Amino acid sequence: MEIFGALSRLGFGELVFGHDQETGLRAIAAVHSTRLGPAIGGCRLRGYATETDAIEDVTRLGQAMTYKAALARLPHGGGKAVVLAPQTLLSGDRSQLFMAFGRFVDRLGGRYITTEDSGTSATDMDAIRATTRHVLGTSPQKGGAGDPSPFTAIGVRRGIEAIAHSLFGKSDLRGLHVALQGVGHVGTYLARELHQAGARLTITDVLPSQRAEIARELSAQAVAPEEILQIDCDIVAPCALGGAITEDLVGKLRCKAIAGAANNQLATPAVGRALQARGIFYAPDYAINAGGLIHVAEEYSGYNKERALQKTDRIYDTILGIIERSKKEKLPPEIIANRMADEIIAAGPVKPA
Repeated sequence: MEIFGALSRLGFGELVFGHDQETGLRAIAAVHSTRLGPAIGGCRLRGYATETDAIEDVTRLGQAMTYKAALARLPHGGGKAVVLAPQTLLSGDRSQLFMAFGRFVDRLGGRYITTEDSGTSATDMDAIRATTRHVLGTSPQKGGAGDPSPFTAIGVRRGIEAIAHSLFGKSDLRGLHVALQGVGHVGTYLARELHQAGARLTITDVLPSQRAEIARELSAQAVAPEEILQIDCDIVAPCALGGAITEDLVGKLRCKAIAGAANNQLATPAVGRALQARGIFYAPDYAINAGGLIHVAEEYSGYNKERALQKTDRIYDTILGIIERSKKEKLPPEIIANRMADEIIAAGPVKPA
């Protein structure tokens, strides 16, 4: 992999590698931008087939965090970190691993502030807190605001409401059919949000017991994972790992919009163009799933739940603006979202709302 070429294409500032001999820590921090403030972004624990795969993942996610923070009008830049999962990781080893990761983050001097992501939890953030102050999303017992997943779900639900209003002419979600891929942590919260709002749900998860449990709770239809993205529905909501929407899949989709909580939902940029050609609206993931980031970013300046909810509520307006501008300029919504974020970043630091 040509690392400097990749960093140049994505407009990166820093890519930092960390290794700890004692714990076996192998970590990569991608600090994409600090123009609007300290870079903020989650740390994910994941097994990667190659180190190149880890670099590609962390750099794509780091760039998305810059755009996510900008569109959410947060006084932060974007970054991301990955911890390459050891083959075996016992509970006692886990805390030591994340304490070592905290020391790695601390050496970055506050340019990057970490928080939880896929594969990590508030408990891991507590371990990181033992060795650096540059961490958010710790447990309430440690002074943090706790789990950001409910806020991510609220933001996605607000984005889907904007889509329902603009594309379906609906004032609410009653009767809207949503096919939800993945009822893990965020997906379960989103399923409950949508159910409470009156949406009809078809769900799946790689864990049969999980999808059966949520289906019973919410009176939803449960299907096998390989079926969910081709369900005849109004909106597909990817809430699992990234890259679910591929070029091969686009022609098989039977929905009018894609709007979910997963990061990097489109496998390639060409997928976005193919979706536009078919008249399927894609809500850019970093625009619609920013609620969790808003939640943890509030800790940075003193947590206020009501203020976090107000900022999360504005995701409705962000998605509505992307839809309207995409129609006007006849460009894919992810291109519009990128331009909107670039305009905000170019204007310079914003004052906290």
